[in-house]
Amino acid sequence: CNVLISGFEPFGGESVNPALEAVKQLDGTVIQNCTIIAHEMPVVRYESIEEIVKLIEQHDPVIVIAVGQAGGRPDITFERIAINVDDYSIPDNSGQQPEGEPIFEDGPVAYWSSLPIKDMVKRLQNENIPASVSNSAGTFVCNHLMYGILHYLSKNQNNKIGGFVHIPFIPVQTIHNRQPSMELKTIVRGLTF
Repeated sequence: CNVLISGFEPFGGESVNPALEAVKQLDGTVIQNCTIIAHEMPVVRYESIEEIVKLIEQHDPVIVIAVGQAGGRPDITFERIAINVDDYSIPDNSGQQPEGEPIFEDGPVAYWSSLPIKDMVKRLQNENIPASVSNSAGTFVCNHLMYGILHYLSKNQNNKIGGFVHIPFIPVQTIHNRQPSMELKTIVRGLTF
C-alpha cells in the first residue's frame, strides 16, 4: 500500500519550507507495510489541487496527507476542517490573491478531515512531541489544498482518508523574527505517526 504525503515549496519570501524539507526525508520510507511517497507541491491556487489529484490517480494511496508551514505555531497541528473559501492575505507563488472567493462553486461549505486527528495528537504527545488539533487551516493555499483533497476523495474515492498537518518554523527561519520553532528531526518524527 502507498501513503501520499506532500510538502509545499517555499513561499512569502522564505528560502526554505520545513514542510518540504521534512517530507523529502520520508520519501521511500516503509511503515507498517505502506510505502511513503513524498512530493513537492506548488504554492499556487488550483495548480496544487490538480497536481495532488494526478498523484492520487497515479499512486492509488490509502492515505493522502498534505503538510504545510504555519509560522508562529509552536507545535505540530492536525487540521480538523477545510473551508470552501480562498481569501489570501499575500499573493500565492503565481501572483494570485483572491478575496473571499469559493474554491469550488458546487462544493459544500466545508469538509472534515478524515484522519484520526485526536489519536494522532495523542500518539505524538506520548512520544514527547508537542502536538494539538487546529480548528482553522486558514484561507491560503494550505486550506485550499486540504479542501481540494477532501473534495476529490469524497466525490471519487471515499474509501480513502485524507487531511492536512501544519508544522512550525525550523530554527534557521526564526533567527531574526523571534517566532517559535521546532527541530526538523522532531518534525520528521512527528510525521511518521
